[in-house]
Order: sequence, then structure tokens, then C-alpha cells
Amino acid sequence: MKGIILAGGAGNRLYPLTQITTKQLQPVYDKPMIYYPLALLMLSGIKDILLITTEKDQPSFKNLLGDGTRFGVSLHYATQAAPKGISEAFIIGEKFIGSEDVALVLGDNLFYGSFEVFRNAVKAQQAKAKGINARVFAYAVKDPERYGVVEFDKATMKVLSIEEKPTQPKSNYAIPGFYLFDKSVVARALKQQPSARGELEITDLIKTYLTDGMLGVEIINRGMAWFDTGTPQSLLEASSFIGAIEQRQGMKVACLEEIALRMNFLTPQEFNKIVEQTPKSSYKEYLQQVLREFV
Repeated sequence: MKGIILAGGAGNRLYPLTQITTKQLQPVYDKPMIYYPLALLMLSGIKDILLITTEKDQPSFKNLLGDGTRFGVSLHYATQAAPKGISEAFIIGEKFIGSEDVALVLGDNLFYGSFEVFRNAVKAQQAKAKGINARVFAYAVKDPERYGVVEFDKATMKVLSIEEKPTQPKSNYAIPGFYLFDKSVVARALKQQPSARGELEITDLIKTYLTDGMLGVEIINRGMAWFDTGTPQSLLEASSFIGAIEQRQGMKVACLEEIALRMNFLTPQEFNKIVEQTPKSSYKEYLQQVLREFV
């Protein structure tokens, strides 16, 4: 399976911060925001990744992440000329996707907790279990009217409806910005018509799978934290949350080099070379601490 991170957009909700740098490069405690969705893909076992950015900001992403070698993954880059909707990611990534399944994660989404639900979903998606060709995740929230909402039968896990920011939600399960699709997603996106606001809506794309009886849903358990870090308040909350976890446990969240080592994307020898190249910092000290477990 391949992965796509959509990191374009104007980030207007974070103005004037985004006058300095793009939303996905803003700090979330001690790391750039983009580290967190990249960590999600890596922890889900995905190593071949396309990063979609604006043309203006792409050099900054390349300077930060390079070709992914440091993290044991293969990073590719593409540009989104203007924010025309989430579904456009599949049109931009058509050649990259090819004939494979693809996972899409939004560049401002952060998850913390056990990633087993994501790994299992990726495996099931690749196996096309029970004829399901696309999967969304369900996360319980107290204000579902702010999100895309999925309604499903908990006994059978059959998806009943998908709604975008409904005034009267049929469930309290929001759909986070992480989705799994088969290769037909490109053709489906190409057939989409823009919504009233002129965008190719991901909800409309997901509904095509629901209509075809090919949509599955996976419940994210209550121990998982999910943040959409696209506003000043949510960015502050996410930073405070990550800071509290790291200070309490003495372990970093979304340390990409550590993830690569523990997922066997890097050997201890390769990891050691990376540590040697890292500037003197508390981050380097942490990498050295991790390395001692393997030597």
C-alpha cells in the first residue's frame, strides 16, 4: 500500500502564523506538524509516500524531510496549485498510486495511542476482506455536527450513511482525516463534480463506495487521542498534550528516526550514522538513548 499526505491549503485559520510558514510546518511541541501524519503512515507499515504541498512551501518540506532516507522511507513530492478539495489528492497522485491501494492522511491530523487499529485496517484493506474496497475510521466526539459523520450498525459494522457537518447528526462518530482506498479511487475522483463551494469533497467520494456496497468502517477505541491542529486553540491543545506525554514518560511522540528503527525500516548501524549526523541537541541525546537499547 502507498501513502499520501495532503499538506497544501492556505491555512487561513492559523493566520498570521501561516504568513511565516505553512500550517504543516508549524511546531507541535518539539516537532513540525508534518511529523505526526508521517508517523501515522510509518506506524501503519507504509513506506512509499507522496507528500502534496503548495509550490511555494515545497522547498521547505524537502529541506526538512529530504527523500525520506533518514527515516527509512521513500518520499515523493507533488504540488497542489490551489486548494480544490481533498479528493484532488488522488488526481494529483494518479501516477504515484498506479495499481495499488492507497492511504490518505491530512497533514494537520495528529493521533496518539495504540496504532493497532490502523495496522489491522491496512492489512484488511490489502486483503479486500469481505469485499470492502474503502475504509473510514469512526471516532466518538461530543460535537459531531462539526465533522463528517458516519452512521453504522454496531452489530454488523455495516455503514448506513455518511454526512458532512449535519445539523442533526445520526451518530456521534466523526470521520478523522485518515482514509484507505483501492486503486479505483482515482477514477472515482476524476468523475466527481465540485461542490457548491467549488471543491471536490472527500465525503462525496466516500459515498460512491457506500453506494456500491464497498465501504467499511473501523472504530477507534476511546484510548486514542485525535487532534485536528488547524486552529490556534487546537494547535495549542495538541502541543500541550504531546508535551505532557513526553515529559511524563521520557519518550518522544512521532520521533520518525525511532519509529524507523523499531519498525525495522532502518538497521541499528544505519540509525547510528543518522545519530552521528544530528546536531548537538536534546533530540540527539534522545536518539542516543534509543540506540543504546539496540547495541
